[in-house]
Amino acid sequence: MSQQQDVVVQFGVETAEAEGPLTLGQDNMIRCLRHDEPSHMNKQATWTVPATADLAGCLSALRTLAERHAALRTVFPGPADRQPERQRVRSAGEFIVRVIALGADENPAECAERYCWDGRRQAFDLGEDFPLRFALLTRHDLPVLLAVVICHAQLDGVATGLLYQEWLTLAAGGTLPPPAAPTPIEVAEQERSSSGQRRTRAALRHWEHILADQPSAVFADDRIGPNDTQLPTLGVRSTAGAAALVRAARRTGASNSAVLLACYAALAAHRAARGTVVMAALSANRHRPGLAEHIGTLAQDALLAVDTDCPDLDTLIGRTQAQALSGYWHATFDAERIWQLIEDVAHRRGARFARHVVVNDLSATVPDSVAATRPDPPTDPDLAWYPAEPTPTRLMLNIWRTAGCLEFTLHTHPDVLDRDETELFAHALLRLLDLAGRRTVRLGPDGELAALTGLPVGRRDKGRWQQIGANWIDLDAVADLLRAALDAKDVEVHWQGGELTATVDTGGRALTPGQVHAAVMAALPGHDTAMAPHRYELTGGSGSGRD
Repeated sequence: MSQQQDVVVQFGVETAEAEGPLTLGQDNMIRCLRHDEPSHMNKQATWTVPATADLAGCLSALRTLAERHAALRTVFPGPADRQPERQRVRSAGEFIVRVIALGADENPAECAERYCWDGRRQAFDLGEDFPLRFALLTRHDLPVLLAVVICHAQLDGVATGLLYQEWLTLAAGGTLPPPAAPTPIEVAEQERSSSGQRRTRAALRHWEHILADQPSAVFADDRIGPNDTQLPTLGVRSTAGAAALVRAARRTGASNSAVLLACYAALAAHRAARGTVVMAALSANRHRPGLAEHIGTLAQDALLAVDTDCPDLDTLIGRTQAQALSGYWHATFDAERIWQLIEDVAHRRGARFARHVVVNDLSATVPDSVAATRPDPPTDPDLAWYPAEPTPTRLMLNIWRTAGCLEFTLHTHPDVLDRDETELFAHALLRLLDLAGRRTVRLGPDGELAALTGLPVGRRDKGRWQQIGANWIDLDAVADLLRAALDAKDVEVHWQGGELTATVDTGGRALTPGQVHAAVMAALPGHDTAMAPHRYELTGGSGSGRD
């Protein structure tokens, strides 16, 4: 049975306390933290301990990290129920390290996982708390593992990976040069400069073009029902996949990231029976000059619209690389304005953007020196299922490692891919990488994907499907949406003359078309195969129209 005690670590720097506006990344992540469950937004990591480290050295290393980086001394003052407007960098403070003495038979990794899961479920107080929670696991008074819970308001995945590398050096007794990257306050000042303002305006135009003209939902077929954010996770490891990725990148002249992204998009489009895949790429803006080593949170989505209707995979890889660069360039934005844009476009289109396809390249967060110590998978590929996690999307690819061994996880909604189909998807991705490293792969109606993958293709046979603009809409799902939104039983939906019309018996209630539309739009989230009608014909004492 383990024993534990909490050790208070105090820190202080000679520089005075500082205050400034939020960075765009901080503002974005705090909005997410205030909206989503803590277990989804808080992150966790397990840091190895150098063999030569002792308890005092580990505590000293953590103190040094706090003193080196302004982000770790940053809080966000203001009422807890409001979005903060300022960040404050403290010159002194303290944090707690829980020291857990492991029992003789206790597994350190399992103990770390329990600590992290408990810590992830507890929200950070953004106005007071240190942004990292630590548990140092010891055996016979020697540290063996460090469990870390991370607040996303101050640190993103890449920043956490950079801290991990510094931890390894400091805990081993080494020294580090002073940080060269800008602090969060300096980043905020640059974002508010003339060039920074031009960038955010360009990002808004980029997002509006995709939101207004491209499919609102990638997956729209007979299988798609209400969303469930608890998605099972499949982990995949393959040394052959890493070698194939290198060959494909060399043969096509594209980056590893572009090759992986193109194969992922091709398979998502095949499953969705779509020509265009709109996807969000997370934490996509560290390309900005001087920010590669920034300790802070830059996590904002890049929005990509990948046209997969092309003759071969080589062409798709080129298109994907261009779209990714454009999306990454426009991934620095004012989150409040983006959310307002999403609402405004949804109202105009009557269809709400559904974040169905997501990719998160985290390969830069794991140091090469650490990745190289991981044993090769026992089989190739090695597939393992993990517990479901809260993931508000339909299909998500997390890329953890590409050098030496390709490691990724797939989060899949069962309406898109069940467990067997998820494994098919993983094998298909590896197979596509292998072929891309050797030759051109034909796409299109007469292409090779169907034979290569065995994946199901989205079918629209059971409902009354109609293509409206870029969206596939089930008229029966529209009727169900109206019944739920209006508590109405007598609803008919028709598509005629390029107009989607709903006839609704209001049961004598004096409702205007504007009131009906507002109720339908409020109920629309989660109804990915439906949209608000263009026109309402209201019976039972009401009028007609939309606004």
